[in-house]
Amino acid sequence: MMIGPLIPLAVAAATALPAPAVQRSVSLEMANALAYETLASCRAMNRDAVVAVVDRGGNLIALQRGDNIGPHNTRAAELKAFTALSTKTSTSGLAERAATDPGSRNLANIPELLLLGGGLPIVHAGEVIGGIGVAGSGGSVSDEQCASAALAKLVP
Repeated sequence: MMIGPLIPLAVAAATALPAPAVQRSVSLEMANALAYETLASCRAMNRDAVVAVVDRGGNLIALQRGDNIGPHNTRAAELKAFTALSTKTSTSGLAERAATDPGSRNLANIPELLLLGGGLPIVHAGEVIGGIGVAGSGGSVSDEQCASAALAKLVP
């Protein structure tokens, strides 16, 4: 007789509506702060750049460009941010992997990805919540340094 009361609970659980996912993402306030701090980090190295920040869905949230940065760098920064988010890795690490691992070489053929240093995933509490990309500071190493300094300062 104990089986009877358990059956309605199983049926009720099976017919419950699914809950939506709850996910963290980069906020506008966070994106603007990261963009500002990234440019400040570049300027501390006597460089200027363009920085792009995307949310966890790859949507552009913030974009700031230094006064004397070539226009092609804007798209490069956006692609670096998207690539870092999408692959959950630094774009410099991804470029290295594509150059050294034959199984990863085809990554360079995906138009949405830019395998050039300067993009980093934004990780908060162990979860990738966005991406940041920097271009135009004089090379991919300095691009990544600018982004890394801002992330170290603003993202716990």
